[in-house]
Amino acid sequence: MPYVVGIVLSLGVALFARSVGFDRDRAFYPTVLMVIASYYVLFAAMSDSVQTVLLESVVMTVFVIAAVVGFKSSPWIVVAGLAGHGVFDALHGNVLENSGVPVWWPAFCLAYDLGAAGSLAWLIVRTFERRTP
Repeated sequence: MPYVVGIVLSLGVALFARSVGFDRDRAFYPTVLMVIASYYVLFAAMSDSVQTVLLESVVMTVFVIAAVVGFKSSPWIVVAGLAGHGVFDALHGNVLENSGVPVWWPAFCLAYDLGAAGSLAWLIVRTFERRTP
């Protein structure tokens, strides 16, 4: 069920962003990436472990850098960051111990991240096709 909810929610957000114009701004998906990356820090804070907060903050920083670099240069970096965060979700429990993470979160976030990456990739290709005669 977390996979279904994650993908449906990511597509719903993408459609909503498209319909109101949020995704016309290059900052939308990089911001989504930074917010997504911050949740593990939140869960670490809930676990009351300073060490886990620091470790999750280091990981978050990697994704924030990808968001900023992608915003400044190529949105494909943001696509890679979103998809990469999905892979990170799948491996998170094997890489970092964070007792604040809900059991269902990695599956949900994996599906959300991949849905968001796919939505942005579609938007990039569609925008490129419109500009090409």
